[in-house]
Order: sequence, then C-alpha cells, then structure tokens
Amino acid sequence: MIQQLLLNEALASAILAWFTAQTIKAIFLTIKQKKFRFDLYSLPGGFPSSHSATVTGLSMAVGMMSGFDSVPFAIAVSLAFFMIYDAKVIRGAAGKQAQSLNVLIEMYNEEEGEDMNKLRERLGHSAIEIAGGIIIGVLAAILIVG
Repeated sequence: MIQQLLLNEALASAILAWFTAQTIKAIFLTIKQKKFRFDLYSLPGGFPSSHSATVTGLSMAVGMMSGFDSVPFAIAVSLAFFMIYDAKVIRGAAGKQAQSLNVLIEMYNEEEGEDMNKLRERLGHSAIEIAGGIIIGVLAAILIVG
C-alpha cells in the first residue's frame, strides 16, 4: 500500500505543486521579513496560491492519466473549482471580517489597557495569486506525468 501511494503520479503532482507554491511563498516572506521561519509553510494567503496549485496539479495529472474526457477528470476539476472559489471568495470574506474585528479589538485594547491579539487579515487570494498557483499546478503535473 505504501509503495502504491509513493508511485501515485496524481498524488505526487499535487504534493509537488503544493510544496513548490509554499516554498516560493516562504522565500518571498523570508526576504520581506529578513528571517526564515518554518511556520511560513502553513500561512494562508499570499503568492502563489498553494490551494490552486495543489488542486490544479491533481486535476491536470488525472486528466493526463485518465483522459480529459473521463469521469475522474470531471470530478477532479469540479472539486478544484470549489477549492479555488473558496480560496478567493469565502476566505476573502473571512479576511474582511477579520479587518472589522481588528478595529474592535484595537478599540477594546485602548479602552481596557489590554493587549488582545489581532486576527490575521490576509486569508484569501487575489486573481494573480490564483493564476500563479494554477501555472505551478500545470507545470508540476507535466513534470511528474509528462
């Protein structure tokens, strides 16, 4: 079973796409912050979208392996659309809510002399971040399945 997992090209494409996107994101953040931290691999938002990269890598690999007219490809693409939609719209809305809550937290901290932590506001992805992730996913699948 482990050997089958390790030889699964669709899974390998998704993992390579995720790792590549997260590594690029970690490099950009390390340059910006002038310090590397391993938790940079788990931060949401930013360029490129690892959500888009992962689901595109999987979908592209499934299409290349099963055919772009196959049911498995249709399932993979349908799930990819939902995941990308979530990364753009739903998590974007959560980021806007975090901005509003941070205003309240700041007011509370000033009034009460507290130091309540603010929420992370950058949760969703822009169209450019999503496009970057899609390109990485396509390239990962081509590299693995190619």
